[in-house]
Amino acid sequence: MTIIDLIVDRDARGDWPAVAARILAIPGRTVRLRAHASDLPLPGAVETLLRLEAMLFGRGQGARPALQADEVAPFDPGDLAADLVVNLTRSPLVLPGRRVWQPRYGGALGDLALADALLGGSSPLIEIEDVGAGTILATGRASLEVADRLATGTISVVSRSAMLIGRCLASLGPGTVAAPVPVAAGVVTPLLAGRALASGVVSRAVRSAYRLCFRAPHWRVGWRRTQQSVWDRRDLGGTPWTVLPDPGHHFYADPFAIRWCGRDFLFFEDLDHRTNKGIISCAEIAVDGTSGPVVPVLEEAWHLSYPFLIEHHGEIYMIPEGSANGEVAIYRAVDFPLRWERHARLLSGIEAADATVVRHDDLWWMFAVVRPGLGGYSDSLGIWHAPDLFGPWTPHGANPLIVDPASARPAGHFVRRGGVLMRPVQDCTNGYGAALGLARIDRLDRDGFEQSVETILAPTAAWPGRKLHTLNAAGTLETIDGCVLRPKLDVANRWLTQRYDPVATVADAQMVTTA
Repeated sequence: MTIIDLIVDRDARGDWPAVAARILAIPGRTVRLRAHASDLPLPGAVETLLRLEAMLFGRGQGARPALQADEVAPFDPGDLAADLVVNLTRSPLVLPGRRVWQPRYGGALGDLALADALLGGSSPLIEIEDVGAGTILATGRASLEVADRLATGTISVVSRSAMLIGRCLASLGPGTVAAPVPVAAGVVTPLLAGRALASGVVSRAVRSAYRLCFRAPHWRVGWRRTQQSVWDRRDLGGTPWTVLPDPGHHFYADPFAIRWCGRDFLFFEDLDHRTNKGIISCAEIAVDGTSGPVVPVLEEAWHLSYPFLIEHHGEIYMIPEGSANGEVAIYRAVDFPLRWERHARLLSGIEAADATVVRHDDLWWMFAVVRPGLGGYSDSLGIWHAPDLFGPWTPHGANPLIVDPASARPAGHFVRRGGVLMRPVQDCTNGYGAALGLARIDRLDRDGFEQSVETILAPTAAWPGRKLHTLNAAGTLETIDGCVLRPKLDVANRWLTQRYDPVATVADAQMVTTA
Protein backbone atom coordinates (compact mmCIF):
# COMPACT_ATOMS: atom_id res chain seq x y z
CA MET A 1 0.00 0.00 0.00
CA THR A 2 1.61 3.21 -1.17
CA ILE A 3 -0.89 5.85 0.02
CA ILE A 4 -2.56 5.82 3.42
CA ASP A 5 -5.06 8.43 4.62
CA LEU A 6 -5.28 8.98 8.39
CA ILE A 7 -8.65 10.54 9.21
CA VAL A 8 -8.77 12.59 12.42
CA ASP A 9 -11.41 14.73 14.09
CA ARG A 10 -11.23 18.40 13.20
CA ASP A 11 -11.10 19.34 16.90
CA ALA A 12 -8.45 16.73 17.81
CA ARG A 13 -5.84 18.10 20.19
CA GLY A 14 -2.25 17.06 20.75
CA ASP A 15 0.59 15.65 18.69
CA TRP A 16 -0.78 12.15 18.41
CA PRO A 17 -2.09 12.34 14.79
CA ALA A 18 1.34 13.45 13.60
CA VAL A 19 2.96 10.69 15.67
CA ALA A 20 0.80 8.05 13.97
CA ALA A 21 1.65 9.48 10.55
CA ARG A 22 5.38 9.50 11.26
CA ILE A 23 5.45 5.88 12.45
CA LEU A 24 3.50 4.63 9.42
CA ALA A 25 5.57 6.61 6.91
CA ILE A 26 8.33 4.47 5.41
CA PRO A 27 10.26 4.81 2.12
CA GLY A 28 7.90 4.31 -0.80
CA ARG A 29 4.76 5.04 1.25
CA THR A 30 2.83 8.31 1.52
CA VAL A 31 0.78 9.04 4.64
CA ARG A 32 -1.72 11.89 4.48
CA LEU A 33 -3.53 13.47 7.44
CA ARG A 34 -7.13 14.35 6.67
CA ALA A 35 -9.57 16.15 9.01
CA HIS A 36 -13.22 15.20 9.43
CA ALA A 37 -15.97 17.08 11.23
CA SER A 38 -16.88 14.82 14.14
CA ASP A 39 -20.37 13.84 15.23
CA LEU A 40 -18.95 13.68 18.77
CA PRO A 41 -17.20 16.88 19.83
CA LEU A 42 -14.32 16.68 22.29
CA PRO A 43 -15.70 17.43 25.77
CA GLY A 44 -14.63 20.77 27.20
CA ALA A 45 -13.28 18.97 30.28
CA VAL A 46 -10.74 17.09 28.14
CA GLU A 47 -9.68 20.20 26.25
CA THR A 48 -9.26 22.14 29.50
CA LEU A 49 -7.29 19.30 31.09
CA LEU A 50 -4.86 19.19 28.15
CA ARG A 51 -4.32 22.94 28.34
CA LEU A 52 -3.69 22.82 32.10
CA GLU A 53 -1.29 19.89 31.70
CA ALA A 54 0.71 21.87 29.18
CA MET A 55 0.83 24.85 31.54
CA LEU A 56 1.84 22.82 34.62
CA PHE A 57 4.07 20.13 33.13
CA GLY A 58 5.31 21.60 29.87
CA ARG A 59 4.40 20.55 26.38
CA GLY A 60 6.42 17.32 26.35
CA GLN A 61 4.90 14.89 23.89
CA GLY A 62 1.50 16.49 24.33
CA ALA A 63 -0.99 19.24 23.95
CA ARG A 64 -1.02 21.70 21.09
CA PRO A 65 -3.86 23.72 19.53
CA ALA A 66 -6.62 22.02 17.59
CA LEU A 67 -5.78 21.12 14.00
CA GLN A 68 -5.92 24.12 11.69
CA ALA A 69 -7.48 24.14 8.23
CA ASP A 70 -4.19 25.10 6.60
CA GLU A 71 -2.37 22.22 8.31
CA VAL A 72 -4.60 19.30 7.36
CA ALA A 73 -6.77 19.06 4.26
CA PRO A 74 -10.42 18.11 4.76
CA PHE A 75 -11.34 14.48 4.20
CA ASP A 76 -12.99 13.89 0.83
CA PRO A 77 -14.86 10.54 0.70
CA GLY A 78 -14.74 10.73 -3.09
CA ASP A 79 -10.93 10.87 -3.20
CA LEU A 80 -9.99 7.33 -4.28
CA ALA A 81 -6.23 7.85 -4.36
CA ALA A 82 -5.59 6.19 -0.98
CA ASP A 83 -5.03 2.44 -0.87
CA LEU A 84 -6.07 2.40 2.81
CA VAL A 85 -8.12 4.73 4.99
CA VAL A 86 -7.37 4.58 8.73
CA ASN A 87 -10.15 6.01 10.86
CA LEU A 88 -8.77 7.71 13.97
CA THR A 89 -11.98 9.63 14.68
CA ARG A 90 -14.55 9.10 17.43
CA SER A 91 -17.23 7.81 15.07
CA PRO A 92 -17.41 4.76 12.76
CA LEU A 93 -16.48 5.46 9.16
CA VAL A 94 -17.99 3.31 6.42
CA LEU A 95 -16.81 3.75 2.84
CA PRO A 96 -18.34 1.09 0.55
CA GLY A 97 -15.77 -0.46 -1.72
CA ARG A 98 -12.85 1.11 0.19
CA ARG A 99 -10.46 -0.56 2.61
CA VAL A 100 -10.99 1.04 6.03
CA TRP A 101 -9.19 0.11 9.25
CA GLN A 102 -9.77 1.65 12.66
CA PRO A 103 -8.03 1.28 16.04
CA ARG A 104 -10.41 0.51 18.89
CA TYR A 105 -9.54 1.35 22.48
CA GLY A 106 -11.39 -0.83 24.95
CA GLY A 107 -13.98 -1.43 22.21
CA ALA A 108 -14.59 2.25 21.37
CA LEU A 109 -13.08 4.74 18.95
CA GLY A 110 -10.92 7.85 18.99
CA ASP A 111 -9.28 10.13 21.50
CA LEU A 112 -12.41 10.27 23.66
CA ALA A 113 -12.24 6.51 24.23
CA LEU A 114 -8.56 6.90 25.08
CA ALA A 115 -9.29 9.70 27.55
CA ASP A 116 -11.94 7.52 29.20
CA ALA A 117 -9.52 4.66 29.74
CA LEU A 118 -6.47 6.71 30.70
CA LEU A 119 -8.32 8.92 33.17
CA GLY A 120 -9.75 5.74 34.63
CA GLY A 121 -6.19 4.57 35.29
CA SER A 122 -5.86 1.81 32.69
CA SER A 123 -4.14 1.14 29.40
CA PRO A 124 -6.93 0.01 27.06
CA LEU A 125 -6.85 -3.04 24.85
CA ILE A 126 -5.89 -1.92 21.34
CA GLU A 127 -7.68 -3.69 18.47
CA ILE A 128 -7.04 -2.98 14.81
CA GLU A 129 -10.35 -3.60 13.01
CA ASP A 130 -10.83 -4.19 9.31
CA VAL A 131 -14.22 -2.49 8.95
CA GLY A 132 -15.24 -4.06 5.67
CA ALA A 133 -14.37 -7.61 6.73
CA GLY A 134 -15.65 -7.15 10.27
CA THR A 135 -12.49 -8.70 11.70
CA ILE A 136 -9.79 -7.80 14.23
CA LEU A 137 -6.38 -7.94 12.56
CA ALA A 138 -4.16 -7.38 15.60
CA THR A 139 -4.37 -6.64 19.31
CA GLY A 140 -2.00 -5.16 21.87
CA ARG A 141 -1.65 -3.02 24.95
CA ALA A 142 0.71 -0.09 25.54
CA SER A 143 2.97 0.40 28.51
CA LEU A 144 2.25 3.56 30.50
CA GLU A 145 5.61 3.61 32.28
CA VAL A 146 6.47 7.08 30.93
CA ALA A 147 2.87 8.36 30.78
CA ASP A 148 2.36 10.74 33.69
CA ARG A 149 -0.63 12.61 32.24
CA LEU A 150 -3.35 12.38 29.60
CA ALA A 151 -1.24 13.85 26.77
CA THR A 152 1.70 11.45 27.21
CA GLY A 153 -0.65 8.52 27.83
CA THR A 154 -2.39 9.25 24.53
CA ILE A 155 0.94 9.38 22.71
CA SER A 156 1.98 6.04 24.26
CA VAL A 157 -1.19 4.27 23.13
CA VAL A 158 -1.46 5.87 19.68
CA SER A 159 2.19 5.12 18.88
CA ARG A 160 1.61 1.44 19.64
CA SER A 161 -1.58 1.49 17.56
CA ALA A 162 0.45 2.76 14.62
CA MET A 163 3.05 0.03 15.17
CA LEU A 164 0.29 -2.59 15.09
CA ILE A 165 -1.14 -1.09 11.89
CA GLY A 166 2.34 -1.23 10.36
CA ARG A 167 2.61 -4.89 11.34
CA CYS A 168 -0.75 -5.61 9.68
CA LEU A 169 0.42 -3.90 6.50
CA ALA A 170 3.54 -6.07 6.43
CA SER A 171 1.88 -9.36 7.31
CA LEU A 172 -1.88 -9.41 6.82
CA GLY A 173 -3.54 -12.45 8.40
CA PRO A 174 -7.19 -13.59 8.31
CA GLY A 175 -8.17 -11.80 11.53
CA THR A 176 -10.82 -12.70 14.11
CA VAL A 177 -14.46 -11.69 14.26
CA ALA A 178 -14.97 -8.16 15.57
CA ALA A 179 -17.66 -7.22 18.07
CA PRO A 180 -19.92 -4.24 17.31
CA VAL A 181 -18.31 -0.84 17.95
CA PRO A 182 -20.03 1.45 20.48
CA VAL A 183 -20.92 4.82 18.96
CA ALA A 184 -19.31 6.66 21.86
CA ALA A 185 -17.17 6.01 24.86
CA GLY A 186 -18.22 7.09 28.33
CA VAL A 187 -18.47 10.67 29.42
CA VAL A 188 -15.40 12.50 30.71
CA THR A 189 -16.75 14.88 33.36
CA PRO A 190 -15.06 18.00 34.72
CA LEU A 191 -14.85 16.25 38.10
CA LEU A 192 -12.98 13.28 36.61
CA ALA A 193 -10.65 15.59 34.68
CA GLY A 194 -10.00 17.66 37.80
CA ARG A 195 -9.19 14.60 39.84
CA ALA A 196 -6.78 13.39 37.16
CA LEU A 197 -4.98 16.73 37.12
CA ALA A 198 -4.77 16.84 40.92
CA SER A 199 -3.52 13.26 40.98
CA GLY A 200 -0.80 14.13 38.48
CA VAL A 201 0.34 17.10 40.54
CA VAL A 202 0.37 15.09 43.77
CA SER A 203 2.15 12.09 42.24
CA ARG A 204 4.87 14.34 40.80
CA ALA A 205 5.34 15.96 44.21
CA VAL A 206 5.54 12.56 45.89
CA ARG A 207 8.09 11.31 43.35
CA SER A 208 10.17 14.44 43.84
CA ALA A 209 10.16 13.97 47.61
CA TYR A 210 10.96 10.29 47.22
CA ARG A 211 13.94 11.01 44.98
CA LEU A 212 15.11 13.67 47.41
CA CYS A 213 15.29 11.13 50.25
CA PHE A 214 16.08 7.90 48.44
CA ARG A 215 18.31 6.70 45.63
CA ALA A 216 15.68 5.69 43.13
CA PRO A 217 15.52 3.16 41.79
CA HIS A 218 18.09 1.09 43.66
CA TRP A 219 18.53 -2.41 42.24
CA ARG A 220 20.54 -5.21 43.82
CA VAL A 221 21.80 -8.57 42.61
CA GLY A 222 21.16 -11.87 44.37
CA TRP A 223 22.84 -15.21 43.74
CA ARG A 224 22.90 -18.75 45.09
CA ARG A 225 24.18 -22.23 44.36
CA THR A 226 21.30 -24.66 44.04
CA GLN A 227 20.37 -27.99 42.51
CA GLN A 228 16.74 -26.91 42.14
CA SER A 229 16.36 -23.71 40.13
CA VAL A 230 13.53 -21.21 39.86
CA TRP A 231 12.60 -22.92 36.58
CA ASP A 232 12.26 -26.23 38.46
CA ARG A 233 10.42 -24.88 41.51
CA ARG A 234 8.40 -22.12 39.83
CA ASP A 235 8.99 -19.96 42.90
CA LEU A 236 11.84 -18.07 44.60
CA GLY A 237 12.15 -20.39 47.60
CA GLY A 238 14.67 -23.11 48.33
CA THR A 239 18.32 -22.30 48.87
CA PRO A 240 18.62 -18.78 50.38
CA TRP A 241 19.82 -15.97 48.16
CA THR A 242 22.97 -13.99 48.91
CA VAL A 243 23.10 -10.28 48.09
CA LEU A 244 26.09 -8.96 46.17
CA PRO A 245 27.26 -5.99 48.32
CA ASP A 246 27.20 -2.55 46.70
CA PRO A 247 28.69 0.76 47.90
CA GLY A 248 25.36 2.57 48.23
CA HIS A 249 25.88 5.23 45.58
CA HIS A 250 25.94 2.47 42.91
CA PHE A 251 23.24 -0.06 42.10
CA TYR A 252 23.69 -3.47 40.47
CA ALA A 253 21.12 -5.02 38.09
CA ASP A 254 20.67 -7.35 35.09
CA PRO A 255 22.99 -10.12 36.34
CA PHE A 256 24.29 -12.78 33.94
CA ALA A 257 26.21 -15.81 35.22
CA ILE A 258 28.91 -17.68 33.31
CA ARG A 259 31.29 -20.53 34.11
CA TRP A 260 34.65 -20.33 32.31
CA CYS A 261 37.76 -22.44 32.85
CA GLY A 262 36.35 -23.84 36.10
CA ARG A 263 35.55 -20.41 37.59
CA ASP A 264 32.17 -18.69 38.07
CA PHE A 265 31.51 -15.02 37.34
CA LEU A 266 28.60 -12.61 37.55
CA PHE A 267 28.39 -9.77 35.01
CA PHE A 268 25.88 -6.97 35.62
CA GLU A 269 24.87 -3.37 35.06
CA ASP A 270 26.76 -1.07 37.46
CA LEU A 271 25.05 2.33 37.64
CA ASP A 272 26.45 5.31 39.52
CA HIS A 273 23.53 7.28 41.01
CA ARG A 274 25.59 10.45 40.79
CA THR A 275 25.88 10.29 36.99
CA ASN A 276 22.87 8.04 36.19
CA LYS A 277 25.04 6.20 33.66
CA GLY A 278 25.61 2.47 33.60
CA ILE A 279 28.71 0.45 32.82
CA ILE A 280 29.31 -3.31 32.91
CA SER A 281 31.12 -4.78 35.91
CA CYS A 282 31.78 -8.31 37.12
CA ALA A 283 32.56 -10.23 40.29
CA GLU A 284 33.87 -13.76 40.72
CA ILE A 285 31.86 -16.16 42.89
CA ALA A 286 34.28 -18.49 44.67
CA VAL A 287 33.69 -22.15 45.43
CA ASP A 288 33.41 -21.35 49.15
CA GLY A 289 30.43 -19.09 48.49
CA THR A 290 32.15 -15.74 48.78
CA SER A 291 32.07 -13.01 46.16
CA GLY A 292 35.19 -11.28 44.93
CA PRO A 293 35.59 -7.54 44.36
CA VAL A 294 33.42 -5.77 41.80
CA VAL A 295 35.57 -4.82 38.81
CA PRO A 296 34.50 -2.55 35.90
CA VAL A 297 35.07 -4.34 32.57
CA LEU A 298 33.27 -2.34 29.86
CA GLU A 299 32.35 1.32 29.53
CA GLU A 300 31.19 3.40 26.58
CA ALA A 301 30.20 7.05 26.14
CA TRP A 302 26.57 5.91 26.39
CA HIS A 303 24.66 3.93 29.02
CA LEU A 304 25.22 0.16 29.12
CA SER A 305 23.21 -2.55 30.87
CA TYR A 306 21.93 -6.13 30.37
CA PRO A 307 25.29 -7.79 29.54
CA PHE A 308 24.01 -10.83 27.63
CA LEU A 309 26.79 -13.45 27.49
CA ILE A 310 27.29 -16.30 25.06
CA GLU A 311 30.05 -18.78 24.23
CA HIS A 312 30.60 -19.23 20.50
CA HIS A 313 33.34 -21.29 18.83
CA GLY A 314 35.38 -21.41 22.02
CA GLU A 315 35.25 -17.68 22.74
CA ILE A 316 33.08 -15.52 25.01
CA TYR A 317 30.99 -12.70 23.59
CA MET A 318 28.81 -10.05 25.22
CA ILE A 319 25.82 -8.17 23.75
CA PRO A 320 25.20 -5.32 26.22
CA GLU A 321 22.14 -3.10 26.01
CA GLY A 322 23.23 0.15 24.35
CA SER A 323 20.01 1.45 22.83
CA ALA A 324 21.00 5.06 23.57
CA ASN A 325 23.54 4.65 20.75
CA GLY A 326 20.88 3.43 18.31
CA GLU A 327 22.43 0.00 17.72
CA VAL A 328 22.97 -3.53 18.96
CA ALA A 329 26.69 -4.35 19.14
CA ILE A 330 28.59 -7.48 20.15
CA TYR A 331 31.91 -7.51 22.05
CA ARG A 332 34.57 -10.24 22.28
CA ALA A 333 36.55 -11.05 25.42
CA VAL A 334 40.22 -10.52 24.61
CA ASP A 335 41.34 -11.11 28.21
CA PHE A 336 38.43 -12.68 30.06
CA PRO A 337 36.89 -11.34 32.21
CA LEU A 338 38.60 -7.95 32.26
CA ARG A 339 39.10 -6.79 28.67
CA TRP A 340 36.56 -6.65 25.84
CA GLU A 341 36.75 -5.29 22.32
CA ARG A 342 33.97 -4.29 19.98
CA HIS A 343 33.60 -7.12 17.47
CA ALA A 344 30.62 -6.28 15.22
CA ARG A 345 27.44 -4.25 14.86
CA LEU A 346 24.44 -6.58 14.69
CA LEU A 347 21.69 -3.98 14.26
CA SER A 348 21.88 -0.24 13.55
CA GLY A 349 19.52 2.71 13.34
CA ILE A 350 17.13 1.22 15.89
CA GLU A 351 16.24 1.71 19.54
CA ALA A 352 16.36 -1.92 20.70
CA ALA A 353 16.98 -2.96 24.29
CA ASP A 354 17.90 -6.18 26.13
CA ALA A 355 18.91 -8.16 23.05
CA THR A 356 18.80 -11.90 23.81
CA VAL A 357 19.87 -14.54 21.28
CA VAL A 358 19.27 -18.27 20.98
CA ARG A 359 20.03 -21.00 18.44
CA HIS A 360 16.82 -22.73 17.31
CA ASP A 361 15.99 -24.89 14.28
CA ASP A 362 19.26 -24.14 12.44
CA LEU A 363 18.88 -20.37 12.78
CA TRP A 364 20.01 -17.75 15.24
CA TRP A 365 17.17 -15.72 16.74
CA MET A 366 17.42 -12.34 18.48
CA PHE A 367 14.71 -10.97 20.78
CA ALA A 368 14.66 -7.32 21.93
CA VAL A 369 12.15 -4.64 22.89
CA VAL A 370 11.87 -1.79 20.40
CA ARG A 371 10.29 1.65 20.40
CA PRO A 372 9.83 4.44 17.83
CA GLY A 373 11.34 7.03 20.16
CA LEU A 374 8.01 7.49 21.95
CA GLY A 375 6.02 5.73 24.66
CA GLY A 376 7.22 3.05 27.04
CA TYR A 377 10.36 0.97 26.81
CA SER A 378 8.91 -2.44 27.64
CA ASP A 379 5.88 -3.30 25.53
CA SER A 380 6.96 -4.07 21.94
CA LEU A 381 8.89 -7.22 21.05
CA GLY A 382 11.00 -7.35 17.90
CA ILE A 383 12.54 -10.58 16.59
CA TRP A 384 15.29 -11.08 14.01
CA HIS A 385 16.88 -14.21 12.53
CA ALA A 386 20.29 -14.90 11.03
CA PRO A 387 22.34 -17.81 9.67
CA ASP A 388 25.23 -16.89 12.00
CA LEU A 389 25.60 -15.13 15.33
CA PHE A 390 27.25 -12.19 13.57
CA GLY A 391 24.49 -11.87 10.97
CA PRO A 392 23.23 -10.68 8.67
CA TRP A 393 20.15 -10.22 10.84
CA THR A 394 16.75 -10.10 9.11
CA PRO A 395 13.73 -8.61 10.91
CA HIS A 396 10.72 -10.84 11.32
CA GLY A 397 8.01 -9.91 8.84
CA ALA A 398 5.44 -9.51 11.63
CA ASN A 399 7.46 -7.19 13.93
CA PRO A 400 6.51 -6.16 16.53
CA LEU A 401 5.45 -9.71 17.38
CA ILE A 402 4.02 -8.69 20.77
CA VAL A 403 2.71 -5.33 21.96
CA ASP A 404 2.07 -5.99 25.64
CA PRO A 405 3.97 -4.80 28.73
CA ALA A 406 3.09 -8.07 30.48
CA SER A 407 5.19 -10.35 28.27
CA ALA A 408 7.31 -8.55 25.66
CA ARG A 409 10.60 -7.56 27.31
CA PRO A 410 13.35 -10.19 27.69
CA ALA A 411 14.51 -10.98 31.22
CA GLY A 412 17.46 -13.32 30.66
CA HIS A 413 18.73 -16.38 28.81
CA PHE A 414 16.46 -18.86 27.08
CA VAL A 415 16.35 -22.31 28.69
CA ARG A 416 15.17 -25.73 27.58
CA ARG A 417 13.01 -27.88 29.83
CA GLY A 418 11.94 -31.30 28.58
CA GLY A 419 12.87 -30.34 25.04
CA VAL A 420 10.71 -27.21 25.22
CA LEU A 421 12.26 -23.78 24.60
CA MET A 422 11.35 -21.24 27.28
CA ARG A 423 12.28 -17.67 28.14
CA PRO A 424 11.95 -15.37 31.15
CA VAL A 425 9.99 -12.18 30.45
CA GLN A 426 9.47 -8.96 32.33
CA ASP A 427 5.91 -8.39 33.51
CA CYS A 428 5.58 -4.60 33.55
CA THR A 429 1.81 -4.54 34.00
CA ASN A 430 2.17 -2.78 37.34
CA GLY A 431 5.23 -0.74 36.39
CA TYR A 432 8.66 -1.29 34.89
CA GLY A 433 10.33 -4.46 36.15
CA ALA A 434 7.57 -5.19 38.67
CA ALA A 435 7.50 -8.97 38.17
CA LEU A 436 8.95 -11.84 36.19
CA GLY A 437 7.14 -14.29 33.90
CA LEU A 438 8.24 -17.76 32.76
CA ALA A 439 7.05 -18.27 29.18
CA ARG A 440 6.89 -21.37 26.96
CA ILE A 441 7.69 -20.85 23.27
CA ASP A 442 4.85 -22.47 21.32
CA ARG A 443 5.99 -21.32 17.88
CA LEU A 444 9.12 -19.66 16.51
CA ASP A 445 9.71 -19.60 12.76
CA ARG A 446 9.97 -17.15 9.87
CA ASP A 447 6.17 -16.89 9.61
CA GLY A 448 5.10 -16.46 13.21
CA PHE A 449 5.74 -16.47 16.93
CA GLU A 450 3.61 -17.61 19.85
CA GLN A 451 4.32 -17.94 23.55
CA SER A 452 2.40 -18.85 26.70
CA VAL A 453 3.30 -17.33 30.07
CA GLU A 454 3.02 -20.20 32.56
CA THR A 455 4.20 -18.61 35.82
CA ILE A 456 4.36 -15.08 37.27
CA LEU A 457 6.92 -14.40 40.02
CA ALA A 458 7.06 -11.33 42.27
CA PRO A 459 9.23 -10.55 45.33
CA THR A 460 8.34 -12.62 48.39
CA ALA A 461 9.80 -13.32 51.83
CA ALA A 462 12.36 -15.52 50.09
CA TRP A 463 13.58 -12.48 48.12
CA PRO A 464 12.21 -9.28 49.73
CA GLY A 465 11.95 -6.04 47.83
CA ARG A 466 9.79 -4.12 45.42
CA LYS A 467 10.60 -5.44 41.95
CA LEU A 468 12.10 -8.40 40.07
CA HIS A 469 13.14 -8.42 36.40
CA THR A 470 16.10 -10.70 35.56
CA LEU A 471 16.72 -14.45 35.93
CA ASN A 472 19.85 -16.30 34.76
CA ALA A 473 22.00 -19.29 35.63
CA ALA A 474 25.23 -21.09 34.78
CA GLY A 475 25.36 -24.64 36.09
CA THR A 476 24.32 -24.54 39.75
CA LEU A 477 24.96 -20.79 40.05
CA GLU A 478 21.64 -18.93 39.77
CA THR A 479 21.13 -15.17 39.89
CA ILE A 480 18.26 -12.66 40.05
CA ASP A 481 17.85 -8.98 40.88
CA GLY A 482 15.37 -6.76 42.67
CA CYS A 483 14.67 -3.20 43.73
CA VAL A 484 14.89 -1.95 47.34
CA LEU A 485 14.79 1.31 49.27
CA ARG A 486 18.16 2.96 49.67
CA PRO A 487 18.13 6.25 51.67
CA LYS A 488 20.49 9.01 50.61
CA LEU A 489 21.07 10.27 54.15
CA ASP A 490 23.39 8.25 56.36
CA VAL A 491 21.22 8.80 59.45
CA ALA A 492 18.11 7.49 57.69
CA ASN A 493 20.13 4.64 56.24
CA ARG A 494 21.32 3.56 59.68
CA TRP A 495 17.76 3.75 61.04
CA LEU A 496 16.22 1.72 58.22
CA THR A 497 18.94 -0.92 58.18
CA GLN A 498 17.88 -1.94 61.67
CA ARG A 499 15.13 -3.75 59.76
CA TYR A 500 17.60 -6.50 58.91
CA ASP A 501 17.19 -8.14 55.53
CA PRO A 502 17.26 -11.93 56.15
CA VAL A 503 18.75 -12.72 52.74
CA ALA A 504 21.66 -10.28 52.98
CA THR A 505 25.16 -11.35 53.82
CA VAL A 506 26.76 -10.11 57.02
CA ALA A 507 28.94 -7.72 55.04
CA ASP A 508 25.84 -6.31 53.37
CA ALA A 509 23.60 -6.19 56.39
CA GLN A 510 24.39 -2.55 57.09
CA MET A 511 23.57 -1.51 53.55
CA VAL A 512 20.44 -3.32 52.38
CA THR A 513 16.93 -2.41 53.44
CA THR A 514 13.66 -3.96 52.39
CA ALA A 515 10.75 -2.06 50.98
